[in-house]
Amino acid sequence: MNPVDAEGRENHPLLHRLVRDIANRGEGELTEVVHERHGGRVIRIAHIQPVNGIGWSTAADNIGPAR
Repeated sequence: MNPVDAEGRENHPLLHRLVRDIANRGEGELTEVVHERHGGRVIRIAHIQPVNGIGWSTAADNIGPAR
């Protein structure tokens, strides 16, 4: 697990790099990974911003390097 700051943001090794979301095959820059509480458990959410278009979020386990 990567370090997490007081606001729940993870210091992910792919931050600000081009990543691929395997769930929808989209590519974009990983802007942040946050830890959120849902129903008593913590889930890791990755936020991705494509070069053109609208950003999206996905489970952090769905991302990997784009190339």
